Amino acid sequence: MTNPWKGKHGPLLIAEIGGNHEGDFEYAKKLTQLAIESDVDYIKFQIYTGDSLVNKIESPVRNKHFKKFQLTNQQHIQLAQMCRAHGVGYMASVWDLSFISWIDEYMDVYKIGSGDLTAYQVLKGICKTQKPIILSTGLSTLEEVKASVAFIQSCDPIYFSPNKLSILQCTSMYPIPFEEANLAVMNTLSKETLLPIGYSDHTEGCKALSYSVAMGAKILEFHFTDAREGKKFRDHKVSLTKDETLNLISEIKTIYTLQGNGNKEPTPSELDNKHEQSFRRALFMKSNIKKNQIITEDDIISLRPCHGIPANFLNELIGKKANRNITKLEKLDWSFFTK
Repeated sequence: MTNPWKGKHGPLLIAEIGGNHEGDFEYAKKLTQLAIESDVDYIKFQIYTGDSLVNKIESPVRNKHFKKFQLTNQQHIQLAQMCRAHGVGYMASVWDLSFISWIDEYMDVYKIGSGDLTAYQVLKGICKTQKPIILSTGLSTLEEVKASVAFIQSCDPIYFSPNKLSILQCTSMYPIPFEEANLAVMNTLSKETLLPIGYSDHTEGCKALSYSVAMGAKILEFHFTDAREGKKFRDHKVSLTKDETLNLISEIKTIYTLQGNGNKEPTPSELDNKHEQSFRRALFMKSNIKKNQIITEDDIISLRPCHGIPANFLNELIGKKANRNITKLEKLDWSFFTK
C-alpha cells in the first residue's frame, strides 16, 4: 500500500491557507497559485458555514466571523480543481458533514482540526469515507488523544493501519512562544499510538518546522500567505510565504542529508583519504626483538599509521614467540610470530 504521508521532499508538506483568504475568492485563488509554486504536497482549506459551526445564540460574534470567511461550495470545488490541474493535492478540514457528499471526490486525505478532536460525531462521519485521516491534537491531553484515536479505530478497524491514521502535535494559539511548541510530544504520541507523527506549526518563522523534521516528523502543516505585513487576521502572523516555504524545503533536504542512512560504517571520504590508516594505530616493537623471544606488553607500542598489525590485536600478539629477529618500529606481520 502506498504511504500517504510520504511527500515529494520527504515529509508530507501541507500549506494551510485556511481562512487567510478572509472570504475573498480572488484572494483565495492568488494564495492557491502561490502555494502551488511553493512545491508543497497539499494545499489545505476549511469548509464550513457559520451557522453549521458556531451557535449564533451562544456566540454571535464568532458566528458572524465565520460567516464572513466562508466560501461557497462551487468556489471550493474550483480551488480543488485548480490544485489538481497543477498536480498538487487539495485538502480540507470539513466542519459540516453534509459537505462531504460534494467535496469527497477531490479529497485524498481528510484533516481533523484540533477543535474537533473531541467532536465524536464529526470523527464518526469522516471515518465513513474510509480515507486517510490526519488528526491534530491542540488543546488536548494525552488521554484525550488516545481516546479519540480509539474511537476512530472503533468506527472502522482500517484506522489501525499507519497508512490510514496519523497524528500531529499542535498548540492551538496564534502565535505561540517556542516553549509551547513542545516538539518532544511527538515522541510520546508515537510510542503511545504507534501511528505516524507530524507537527502543525503556530510559531513564527521556520525553526520549529525544520527542528521537527530532525526529530522525526513525517508530516508538516503550516499556515500560508502572500505577505504578513499589513494583515490584521491573526493567522497571517504565523504563516509562511512562498519564498520561506521554498527555503524550508531546502532546509529539509539539508537535514535529510545530514541524517544519512543510519548505517554505521566508514564513509567514502574517510576511505578515499585512507584515514583508516593515518588516524588509527598499529602495533610496533619498542626495541629490537631476537628470534625465539616471547613478546610481552612491555615490548609493544601503539603508533600511527595503522600499517601491519592493527592496535586492537594487542592481546593476540602478547605471548607470541618471534620466529625471526624483528627491528625496532619495523612494520609487523603475523608471519613473524608463532605460538
